[in-house]
Amino acid sequence: MVDDRVVIVGGGFSGALLAINLMRYEGPRATLIERRRPQLARGVAYSAASEEHLLNVRAGNMSAFPDEPDHFVTWLENHGLGNRGTFVPRRVYGAYLRDMLDEAKREHGDRLTLVDGEAIAVDRGESVSTVRLADGRTIEAETVVLALGNLPPHTPPGLDPDALPPGTYAGDPWAEDITRGLSKDDTVVLVGSGLTAIDAALLLDASGFQGHILSMSRRGLVPRAHATIPPVTGLSERPGTRLSALVATLRRRAEEVDWRTAVDELRPVTQMLWGALSDEERQRFLRHARPFWDVHRHRLAPSVAARIDGLCAAGRLRFAAGKIVSAAAEGEGVRLRWRPRGIDRIEETLARRIVNCTGPQGDLLRSPEPLIKQLLAAGAIRPDPLRIGLEVDAQSRVIAADGTVQDSLYCIGPMTRGGLWEVVAVPDIRQQNWTLARRLANAQWVGGEGL
Repeated sequence: MVDDRVVIVGGGFSGALLAINLMRYEGPRATLIERRRPQLARGVAYSAASEEHLLNVRAGNMSAFPDEPDHFVTWLENHGLGNRGTFVPRRVYGAYLRDMLDEAKREHGDRLTLVDGEAIAVDRGESVSTVRLADGRTIEAETVVLALGNLPPHTPPGLDPDALPPGTYAGDPWAEDITRGLSKDDTVVLVGSGLTAIDAALLLDASGFQGHILSMSRRGLVPRAHATIPPVTGLSERPGTRLSALVATLRRRAEEVDWRTAVDELRPVTQMLWGALSDEERQRFLRHARPFWDVHRHRLAPSVAARIDGLCAAGRLRFAAGKIVSAAAEGEGVRLRWRPRGIDRIEETLARRIVNCTGPQGDLLRSPEPLIKQLLAAGAIRPDPLRIGLEVDAQSRVIAADGTVQDSLYCIGPMTRGGLWEVVAVPDIRQQNWTLARRLANAQWVGGEGL
């Protein structure tokens, strides 16, 4: 007998929100599995953050539900924590998500089961799948949804963590205390200069670290700041679907209005535009344009940008474009040799700690996760053509190794970025999540958004 009709593997933002939506639409009974109990509903983004880490989007666009756009703002105002224009701490948003999950559990009782455990395999049968946990438990379901979040970053080229002194390399800034044991005379090297590096720099500063921070990436690009006043957007014409045409449209609109407006105007149609690109054009985008898109698309709250500017002005934080050549143990630290971009010269930095801030990856074939390895071996999943996630169809159904679409295995969240691209932020994930929940609840034709 099937214990639960839907089993959701992963209880971060995507998985917890799916469970909540299934309850909202009187869908099937659901079991939500999360191996890191403190991250339940919050995920890494909203649980590991400190008070210094703010949302990168104003509260007015952070509702968990596309059919209730003011849901988060109402919650925020009821708790006296801000308004629609506020860039609130990420921990506050995590509390909002957990509050909704707790409410769903209270209202729906045994229709929603929360399981503390690690799923290591999904054995699929003709009509029933069995999810196996690391402790030997099994859960049967008619439908399994993978809500795996982001995979940890890969080790950057030029680094061999096993050859470095213990405690000098942090492979995942959220998995360990990167501030531990540092003195005012130390240097910390952040490999990467995007949002993860910004978070790490803020965390080091908040801990009282007075030493030097070097943030290095291939191009040295840094996320831009949001405007103090939100730009007014409104796409007057549909841009071309070739990559060159999109770049031309962005440049023209940036001159006519503002680059923030030009980027934000594409938000409602980004997934459509991505879908129209060929695999070759998508590869070209990832290789040449992605770093520039990321720093303009994923921006900083003005107050965060001001803090980063202050650290740079004080000489405590430096951004550099360069490539690691080698890293060798030297005393309790690491002698890092790196080549600045465009310069035929090697620089050396003695680092007390190196932190991998290259951001989440999605190459399934390099993942050590037991569940991913088992699903790959069973032929149940396959990498997308870009190797940045797993392949799904337009309805979030997972495509097997032989190309068949599986009606009882789904995936949501950042691991579906290969087909959608913009599915890493709340506005995109909530729409994907809401659509799937209504499909599983047979509520596609009831209470549609905007109706």
